[in-house]
Parts: sequence; C-alpha cells; structure tokens
Amino acid sequence: MFHHLFIQKMEIEHIIPLRTAITMLSLLLLVKLPAISSSGVVIQSKVCSDHFAYSKSYGHELYYINGNSVEKALFCTALETYYANGCILEGYLGINYCVSDLSLVDSASSFEVNSAPEKIPASPLRVPPSPRFSISPKLSRLGSVHLSLSQIAKATRNFSQSQQVGEGGFGTVYKARLDDGQLVSIKRAKKEHFENLETEFSSEVELLAKIDHRNLVKLLGYVDEGNERLIITEYVPNGTLREHLDGQHGKILEFNQRLEIAIDVAHALTYLHLYAEKQIIHRDVKSSNILLTESMRAKVADFGFARLGPMDSEQTHISTKVKGTVGYLDPEYMKTYQLTPKSDVYSFGILLIEIITGRRPVELKRSVEERVTLRWAFKKLNEGRTVELVDPALEKVVDAEVVVKIFDLAIQCAAPVRADRPDMKSVGEQLWTIRADYLRSVKKG
Repeated sequence: MFHHLFIQKMEIEHIIPLRTAITMLSLLLLVKLPAISSSGVVIQSKVCSDHFAYSKSYGHELYYINGNSVEKALFCTALETYYANGCILEGYLGINYCVSDLSLVDSASSFEVNSAPEKIPASPLRVPPSPRFSISPKLSRLGSVHLSLSQIAKATRNFSQSQQVGEGGFGTVYKARLDDGQLVSIKRAKKEHFENLETEFSSEVELLAKIDHRNLVKLLGYVDEGNERLIITEYVPNGTLREHLDGQHGKILEFNQRLEIAIDVAHALTYLHLYAEKQIIHRDVKSSNILLTESMRAKVADFGFARLGPMDSEQTHISTKVKGTVGYLDPEYMKTYQLTPKSDVYSFGILLIEIITGRRPVELKRSVEERVTLRWAFKKLNEGRTVELVDPALEKVVDAEVVVKIFDLAIQCAAPVRADRPDMKSVGEQLWTIRADYLRSVKKG
C-alpha cells in the first residue's frame, strides 16, 4: 500500500523501474525524516548514526566525531554536510562556533577522518585480466622518466607559479617540459604536511605502477629524496572536467561529450574494480580529478586516497579511515568505515548528476532547498520537471526520456544503501545503451 502511494505521489510521466523506485523511496525517507535532537554538548543523529561532540576547557576548543578528535574545519564541514542532508542537529551548543567557517567550505576539498586501526587482509586474490584491457604493468616499468631534483627544478622553472596547473590535498601540480620536448605533470608534496602525506605518496606511486588503461593517468616516474616527494605522470593538456563545466575553457561541453566523458570514467572504474592486477578502490572520484585530453577523452587522476580492495574472496570490505571529498562520500562508508567498490559507485552517481546539471554536489551559495544537488535533482525528478535538470548552458534541447534514464541510473548509483547500487561494469553498459538512445533521438530531430 505504501509503495503504491509513493509511486502515485511521484507524478512522473514515465514508468520508473522498480529498483529505481525503491531507491528513490529510500532517498525520500532520508530527506523527509526529522532530525533527532538532544540536549547538552553531545548529540547523536539517529538518521546519520554519528556522534558529534564539542567541549571547551581552559580556553581550548575540542571537536569530536564518533569519539575521534578532529580539526575544527573538518568538524564544521561534516556538520554542514549532515545539516544539508536533513540531519539537523538542533540544540547543539557548538554550532555557533562553526558559523564563520561554514561559509568557507569548499565541496571540492578532500579530507580524512581517523577511525579504528586499519585491518589489513592477508592472502592475495588475483583477478583474471579482461581480454579488452592489457595486463597491469610490473613495478619494473617505473622510471621511464629519470630526473634529478635539479632537472625537475629546471623543467618547472624552479617550481614557478606560472607552471602551476593544479592544487590538491597532496600538493601542487606543475606542468614541465623536459629537454627532449616531452610535456609531463609533476606533483610536489606540500612540506608543511610532509609527514602526514607520506602514506598518500607511497599509495599513489604503488597503485599507479599497477595500472595501464587509456582512461587513467600514466605514472612515468617519481622522486623520493631528502625532503622532496615528487610524482611524475603524463601531462593531460585540457584541464579538469570541473573547469569545463564552469566554462573556463571557452566552449561549453555538449551533451554527447558529457555522455562520452561519463562512459570513459565508468570504463576507468570498471578496470580498477575488476581488471587491474589487484582490485583498486579510487576513493576520491570527483570532477576536479577527471582530466580531459584535447580530443575530450577523460582520464581519472589523483590516486593519493586509493586503496587495494579486499584480498580475501570471503571478505566483502576493508576497514579504513574515511577519506574523500564532501558531497561525493558514500554515506554508508562514513557511518561504518567499511570501504567497498560500491563507495566509488556512489561517487560516480553524484558525478553523473554533476555532469548533466553542471552543478557541484554541494552549493552553499544556493538556498537551503537547492544546496545539496542530489536532493534537488531527486525532487525535480519526483515532480516530473526533467527539463530543469539539464545544465542551462546547453544550447540544444535534450530528449526528456534520455534525461530521465540518466537520472534513474544516477540515483541508483547514489542509493543510501550500497547493496542497492549496481556495479561499475553494469553502469558502463547502461550508459552505452543511453548513449545509443540519445543518438537515435538526435537523428529523429
């Protein structure tokens, strides 16, 4: 009876697949359930299943999430995310201390939350390589570019600001031209975070050495010397997907180009999850980590937060610190600290909505109703206002049926419960079908 009433309420002019309807019901409940408030300085949100605590002693402010001491910026960012998702922690005495910081939150910034010690699984499980993709390269392939620190300094004009092409949690990315004319990207670790970033550096080098796919950036070399940590990768010349969605490169991405980019990213994640020598979970899939070539092919970059997946066939997840980017983070991963490939699927669902709408996952400058793009898109789809979901910068009208299919898929990927999400291989196949439908609609005119 309740399912019947829910589907009646949606007032959408198309028939929604049962799986999508169930997922949308979960999202509706997540949006509509009232937040649970508590008095005092410790609050538990039953909707979000997390504890937020604040205390002040002898002039020192202390912030906790799930019993773990965290920095104020992370505490306030997490608090804003939970508030934006309907988990309003009313009565919280420390909220006023976050007000000034919340206006500065950037949803594209990566962060981490400390949890219990990581459980490292034992015996390795090798996944047979896909006949469509080449076998992962061995570590001996590292070092196709051999550079000394002095050569790197010369190639980057002594790490000149004019050579900077990006900035991330790991450090600054520079464009460099080698003596033979080859262009490369050089990522330099931030010295002020040097000790904390040691793990990210080692992880990125180790994992990049294991992958070889046209939709993933290639590792060319690295430097681990003295107080310098540098990663050398192929140079991808056309900026990030986010820059293109913002119109920073002049031309607006056409709808077909957006579909192609989504398919490229789906292929990259499918390779990492199924066909790499060992399963890899990226953990930071977002538009600013998608680089575009001159021919507008997408390459997934930045493996600083990546982890090897479960290595035991009986293991369904790995327990690890929460790392990722606000707005793209799998809510189940945030609650349980259990990481699976389905966490990447969630991020991809958010990314897919971003690609079609042009909106960031969290837009703090918008009204409360439109601040969280997933909720805003779900509401529009629920009301049957599919035309309003497409990026207004697009000049050509897109067939409404195609738009609905894309958002049905995106909402399945971003289901609150990971068991309801498809795997990336299935997502890629569905995107191919949607692209074929789109091209047919264009031919019909």
